[in-house]
Amino acid sequence: MKIRIQRETLVEYEVDMQDATLLAVLGEIKTNQDSTLSFASGCRSSVCGSCSMRVNGKEVLACGYKVQDGDLVEPLKNVPVIRDLVVDMDKAYAFNAKAKAWMNRLTPTKAVTHLDEKINEIQSDCILCGSCYSACPVYAVNPEFLGPFSLTRVWKYVSDVREDDSKEKIDTIQSNGVWDCTLCNECTLVCPQGISSKSDIEKLRAKSAMAGYTDPNFASFGGGFGFDGSPSF
Repeated sequence: MKIRIQRETLVEYEVDMQDATLLAVLGEIKTNQDSTLSFASGCRSSVCGSCSMRVNGKEVLACGYKVQDGDLVEPLKNVPVIRDLVVDMDKAYAFNAKAKAWMNRLTPTKAVTHLDEKINEIQSDCILCGSCYSACPVYAVNPEFLGPFSLTRVWKYVSDVREDDSKEKIDTIQSNGVWDCTLCNECTLVCPQGISSKSDIEKLRAKSAMAGYTDPNFASFGGGFGFDGSPSF
């Protein structure tokens, strides 16, 4: 079985392994063929997110993906490559701070029901693998976009009934945030945890509208949608 790995150049390797995970194949190559091959891994159980990379143009976790003959393996997009399949996620993670993706003012006496827990339960499963960040097409035109996983984390805290000051977060995500998303759903399709950042961003847009914000892109249409009572021709 042959696989191609994007390093400084595209390198092809042949391995005699069947029904093997990509992480196992990479380990075999590094141990027995090319000790210079670099990749990241951790838990080997699809929990830590360390081994995220791209196969045939789609983001996967190497410890869970089963290799097929002819696969093309590449590092994540939209982040600096340190070496081979190892990338620098510092800037991506820094967007969590810019988005103020944390509990701002906790009300510890607030009773949390089982239904309250369900509202943002899945968002708590984010493993920060960066797959959604890599898949997002917005970074090609706006490298300062807060991004899917940061906005998902904002929704997690905005929707938490114990958060006593969600308005500050809504204010923060207006620039390079919820309105910059194209709602293409690429982030949802590659999330190994099944989190829909697109859905979370739509809910944050609704919260923004409730706070008095509107999509700034509408201004460029000059009332062409009839919001000012004028015909839409």
